[in-house]
Order: sequence, then structure tokens, then C-alpha cells
Amino acid sequence: MQLKLALPKGRLLDKTAALLETAGMGFAGYHEGSRSYRLRGDRFPHLQAKVFHEKDIPVQVAVGNYDLGICGLDWIEELTVRYPQSDLVKVQDLEYGNGDLYMAASKASGISSAQELGTRQGSWRLASEYPNLAEAFALKLRLSRFVVFPVWGAAEVYPPESADLALISQPAADRLSDYGLVPLAPILSTRAFLIANRNSWEAKDMAEVLDLLCHCRMDVGRAESQPASAADVPRPPAPEEMAEDAVWLALPDGHQQAPTIRLLSGSGLKIQGYSPLSADRRPTVDLAGVRVKVIRPQDMPLQVANGNFDLAITGRDWLMDHLCRFPSSPVKEVLDLEFARVKVVAVVSKELPVDDVSGLRELVRDGRGLRVASEYVNIADKYARDNHLSPYKVIPTWGASEAFLPEDADLLIENTETGRTLAQHNLKIIDTLFESSSCLISTASSLEHPAKRGRISSIIDMVRSPAALSL
Repeated sequence: MQLKLALPKGRLLDKTAALLETAGMGFAGYHEGSRSYRLRGDRFPHLQAKVFHEKDIPVQVAVGNYDLGICGLDWIEELTVRYPQSDLVKVQDLEYGNGDLYMAASKASGISSAQELGTRQGSWRLASEYPNLAEAFALKLRLSRFVVFPVWGAAEVYPPESADLALISQPAADRLSDYGLVPLAPILSTRAFLIANRNSWEAKDMAEVLDLLCHCRMDVGRAESQPASAADVPRPPAPEEMAEDAVWLALPDGHQQAPTIRLLSGSGLKIQGYSPLSADRRPTVDLAGVRVKVIRPQDMPLQVANGNFDLAITGRDWLMDHLCRFPSSPVKEVLDLEFARVKVVAVVSKELPVDDVSGLRELVRDGRGLRVASEYVNIADKYARDNHLSPYKVIPTWGASEAFLPEDADLLIENTETGRTLAQHNLKIIDTLFESSSCLISTASSLEHPAKRGRISSIIDMVRSPAALSL
């Protein structure tokens, strides 16, 4: 009898690896920096493990693709608050990965408690990467009018300009003040949990594996986060940043940050505090009337479309994903910045006897429903529709997407620079959708705004300069 275990990447990886090692279940290749997604241990030949982005694990366990999983309680509750009847069993608190979720507001709002929200008139804007928990909070308070903006991360930087409230994960409530926020209510204290699929829990003999994991859990690091140094303390918004004619520029975090820093350095646009080593999501720029925030590239097209930013540096892939969902969106590419070049491709397992999209059509003609996994859910949906691949379903992923093939998906829409990583995971490219690079995006309303267009033109000219584009 085979058992399948879903293991997390990211924040819980080191401590989960330590737990598995203590339990005598250490999996070779499960460590930071490893590109191995499929793991086997010597002790239990019948136990297979696969590595996922933590947010994907509750879904994969709930639908029965995996018997067991380890992830944070925050992502478990984010799923179950929307799907309370899901087949998910919380087996054991593993006593590491401590954190807290808070609903917070800007200090400038004058709000100091959640109870005040119900007494104030108007519509409330909530930003969070936990949209289901944010909606549950608003409904519990019986807010008559509210809208939840799902974001990929960095929700703490949206109030007060782009949201009124933010549901965010923080190690301690007093850390919120560094972002110019005040905690209104604790939503959830989270730790790593062992979870199981309900049907597997009832039908399969998992006693020995569960016994080891539950009884060998240990305190693998409860040390509190060290306070940030003065240089790393995020800067709360200054009153002048609320000026209506300010030009707002969104800069990316993550993989695009380093080349963007080189671009800005070559352009002569000096930005203080924009560094991978800094926690400041509101760096300062030496250009009067220009304000900067650091957010996720995935969120930028929608934020620009909503008027929260005038300019943003993101990837053409994320712009295209946005336009696939909102074809009439006002967002457009202003300038190709010519770095972070990748191809967005259709990928299958080398084990699948398919070499092109027509081969996929043959599969679905045989009555087989196609499972399409991707971070680009809107591009993936359009690709499947345009190529007549029905019946199909799109499986949203949050990273480590190549791990889904072939067991948990049939087709992957992914980006690649050289294709080598895909080949290493026994995958092959059967189609190229388009080429992507970093780009500057805006809207006609921003570009033509009487009070902003001069400053916007100056920024465009600076990043267009040969010195900037040469990186």
C-alpha cells in the first residue's frame, strides 16, 4: 500500500527536514537549494514524498492526491473557511513555525479596534494573500460594504493609499508599527501542522508513519525573530505621500529585484532603501513628486489598472495573464526593459506520448479530462480554450509547478529561460506561447494626466536611456 506525503518548501523546510531526520525518515535531497521534488526514504519503501509550495499542500491533500501533508495552519484555515466540508483532517500540531495573522489598519486612519469598523460608514477595502480569511473577518463584523483584494504578498504596504485594511502574517503585533500599521484584531496563531486526507485516514494503515511524526515532533526553533536594525526598519507612509498628484511607481521584489536595481542604477534614478537586504517597502527617490512602493510583480497589472500606481516594472508574462482575464483593461506596456527574458511554454512529462498540441487534443478526444497546472491561471485557461482541449480543469499553483507532472497534472504552462530545469525533471516542451521580459506598464489616464505626465515622461526617458538598458 503506497502512502504519499506532501512536504513544504520555503519557511518550514529546514525545521520539517529536522523533524523527519529525528523520526528516522530523512529524505535525501530535502534541503534548502535542492531542486529535487520527488523523494524516497529507506525506512519506508512504500512512502513517497513530493515537495510543494506550502499554499498548495492543503488543496492537494483535500482532493486526495496526497495522503499526508505538512504545512502551516494559516493555509489550512484559508482553505477550510471557504470549504468547511473538505476532506481535510488536522492530525497534529508539530510545534514549530510559529506566527500570527492580524487584521491591521494604517495609523493615519485613526482606527484602533475592530469594533470601530462597524460604526463607520462607507466601503472597506481589504488587501490580503488570505482572501478567504479576510472575507470571513468582514462577514463576522457584519460590515455592510466591503471588497477584498487578493494579493500575492506584501499586503502590509497597501494601506492607506490602496486599501483601508490588511490581513497580514507577522511574528509579533509590535512589528506592525514598523509599517505604520496598528493591529485591530488577532485572526489566527499559526504553526506547522500534520494533515491527512479523510478517506486515506479512514482506509489506509498509516499508524507507524503517524506515530513517528507525532511522537518525534520537537521544538526545532522557537527563537523570536531578532529586531530589525535601524537601517532595516520599514518606513511608514509620510503625510506628503498622500498628495493626489503624486506619481506612484511600483518596483518588484523577488527574482526581478536585482536586475531592476541595476537598471535604476544605470538610469540615474537614485532610490534609497531598495535592496534585497532591506525590509523597507517604501523606499525614497530623489525625484520630486514621485513615490515608490515595493510589491509583487504578479499584483502590478491589476494595481495599475485600478489606479493605485501610475507606473510599474513587472514581467510581460504577468501583464498577459492579467489581459487574458480582463481583455479591456486599460493597462498597457510602455517600454520593453529587455531583462529577465523567458519563454512561456506548454510542458508535459516525457512519459506522455505527446509531442505537440494536436497530441493533447487526441488525449481529450479519447475521453480523458486534461489537468492543466500553472501559476498563470488565466493564460492556461485561454490556451486550453483556444486549442480546444476540453474537457479540462486548471489547477492554480504557487510555485514549484514542475512538481505537479505527471502525477497531479497532465499539462504545465510555465516559464523557462533555457529549458534545462524542465529537462532535469523529465519534462519536455511541446509548444511556445510567447516570449516575456521585464517591462514598464502604465495606463493612458496616467500618461495623459496633466499634473503627472511631465514626471512620468522623465522616468520613462531615464529608464529608456542606453546606460540603463545595458544593465
